[in-house]
Amino acid sequence: MSHQHFETLAIHAGQEPDAATGAVVPPIHQVSTYKQDGVGGLRGGYEYSRSANPTRTALEENLAALEGGSRGLAFASGLAAEDCLLRTVLTPGDHVVIPNDAYGGTFRLFAKVAQRWGVEWSVADTSDPTAVRAQLRDRTKVVWVETPSNPLLGITDIEQVAAVARGADARLVVDNTFASPYLQQPLALGADVVVHSTTKYMGGHSDVVGGALVTADAALAEELAFHQNAMGAIAGPFDSWLVMRGVKTLAVRMDRHSANAERVAEMLVKHPKVTEVLYPGLESHPGHEVAAKQMRSFGGMVSFRVAGGEEAAVEVCNRAELFTLGESLGGVESLIEHPGRMTHASAAGSLLEVPGDLVRLSVGIESVDDLLEDLRAALG
Repeated sequence: MSHQHFETLAIHAGQEPDAATGAVVPPIHQVSTYKQDGVGGLRGGYEYSRSANPTRTALEENLAALEGGSRGLAFASGLAAEDCLLRTVLTPGDHVVIPNDAYGGTFRLFAKVAQRWGVEWSVADTSDPTAVRAQLRDRTKVVWVETPSNPLLGITDIEQVAAVARGADARLVVDNTFASPYLQQPLALGADVVVHSTTKYMGGHSDVVGGALVTADAALAEELAFHQNAMGAIAGPFDSWLVMRGVKTLAVRMDRHSANAERVAEMLVKHPKVTEVLYPGLESHPGHEVAAKQMRSFGGMVSFRVAGGEEAAVEVCNRAELFTLGESLGGVESLIEHPGRMTHASAAGSLLEVPGDLVRLSVGIESVDDLLEDLRAALG
């Protein structure tokens, strides 16, 4: 099926009509265990739903196809996926290069959890391959990248950093949550593993929490699957079904998210109370050319800095009405938040601390004219 275009794969990959009934949507197999055909005789490979579940299998096959990987694995959350990956590929004493701009939960996982088990990390501006190379050590096993990054919308050249990682026998991991596989496919650019919070654009409707790993390396995929089963933070059948339902409309949603976000960014650039707009679709963005090369379009996330500092930024968040004040992103509805006090509070005082005057928008698929009017009113 891999020769088919993205929009077709999103709807059909892993989504065969149910063999028993012909149902065109894979059923929710809300089941914990399975009747075996004699001792050790598994029917279809299923014995216990932590190890495998048909609904989760359908999602995992779909994820692999969308990212161009050989295997996808679905988890209970994005952080569960990240944790499984780290414990699969790292041992005490290993070192990871992490980005200087990343989701606060990812930073917390390294700094407060993995570090206690002997995993060392250092920070690099991943938009500069030379800076990444400078942080490599003998025990560097992973280079971690977010592009676009959260919340400063930085862009990393995946091909260039993949070459740097390969030169050190390290794996390149790309968190593709902000772009989604519709806008960007890191495995084709040299990444070893793609990470997603499927809570975001993949699910797309703010009604499910989930995570995913996708790789084209069959041996690594087997190791990841072993740890997924051994550690158990799997996606449940209903959550898997919700993510699959969301993925079917991913392409059309991302087109609208991107178009709306471009209009929002253009308005903010001209607003007197905005000091800086961070959006890779703007030609003024330092990563614009790289983003144009490796992305289909520029996504639905926009961050901006407010004149008047942190309190003024908080006030903008509080005054918005159509933009809902809330964490997370990637849903059909528009969200606004203050990263310093909300999603990235765990990075306060670190090299990943975000500016206090920063506001992050997840631009939804509403009428863009209504969104622009709400933002103008919030900025005052």
